[in-house]
Amino acid sequence: MNESSPENVSYEDQSAYDVADMVKQFFRDLPEPLLTSKLGETFLHIYQYVPKEQQLQTVQAAIMLMSDENREVLQTLLFFLNDVTSVEENQMTPMNIAVCLAPSLFHLNIIKKESSPRAMQKKYANGKPDQKDLSENLAATQGLTHMITECDKLFEIPHDMVAQSRNSYVDAEVHSPTLEELGKQMEDEGGNYQIYLESVMQNLCKEAKEKFKGWVACSSIENTDLSYKKVGDGNPLRLWKASVEVEAPPSVVLNRVLRERHLWDEDFLQWKVIETLDKQTEIYQYVLNSMAPHPARDFLVLRTWRTDFPKGMCVLVTVSVEHEEAPLMGGVRAAVIDSQYLIEPCGSGKSRLTHICRIDLK
Repeated sequence: MNESSPENVSYEDQSAYDVADMVKQFFRDLPEPLLTSKLGETFLHIYQYVPKEQQLQTVQAAIMLMSDENREVLQTLLFFLNDVTSVEENQMTPMNIAVCLAPSLFHLNIIKKESSPRAMQKKYANGKPDQKDLSENLAATQGLTHMITECDKLFEIPHDMVAQSRNSYVDAEVHSPTLEELGKQMEDEGGNYQIYLESVMQNLCKEAKEKFKGWVACSSIENTDLSYKKVGDGNPLRLWKASVEVEAPPSVVLNRVLRERHLWDEDFLQWKVIETLDKQTEIYQYVLNSMAPHPARDFLVLRTWRTDFPKGMCVLVTVSVEHEEAPLMGGVRAAVIDSQYLIEPCGSGKSRLTHICRIDLK
């Protein structure tokens, strides 16, 4: 059910034991453990050798070394398990859950392919686990128990650590400009935000005319082209481009993106026009849901669109701005560094939709 129709799964008639077993199997069958092959041993060593009073700070540091995807899944899982332990009638303590789940999360006791049959035969000849296995199992169980109990604190970065950090990401911190500041970027050409937006649209059309040279293609889902390129401004975020064919003319697709997102994006929670600047330009605010327990993302953008390009082509350009009349509606303020939609006609009643974006969700 989860694999064939993940959007429509109901667990109402399922045994809680079967669902719990499926969760265990999912993490056990991953190609590498959730805590990663590189860091799995580090987490075990923390709970084997680091004094108890220093374990929280050490685990916080280890979690910072994880990739975003693994860290966010770990956070979601730990918050969920913490919720499970808070329900009195199921009698599952953090320790009980850790005993069940730790081997699957750390991939303990899974026979590694690289182990030779002779080595495995020798290891298990007497039918008893060796001291190393026992020590790792205990550390994994105690570690997961600690992480479930302290899940609220694990994903915080200590202020003194932030203060000491000096890296390209901090130096290239994304700052959303005001309309006036956007205009100043174009001082040589008259200096207002309209000229800035016009130049972005012209560059997009030029790139399309040159068939987007210099982008690196990636594998993606069926019927979708995905590629990226690096931007040399110190910020590590890449610029991404996705293209797909849509069974509708460009003007309909543009309206679908511009005014009807709530009909097709279930994560689209709130939206409002803060200020209308002209018939095709506005300050727009919206909130996207982010998988709990991660906070929602709040976007405040300047956007403009054009439908009068040759051959029926439509363009929508969006960039984050500051505006005094738009406090946070929810969650964390995200920064749209670049977002450009190019919608080209391709055959009878069809469109080729290309979205270029570089967005900082953190």
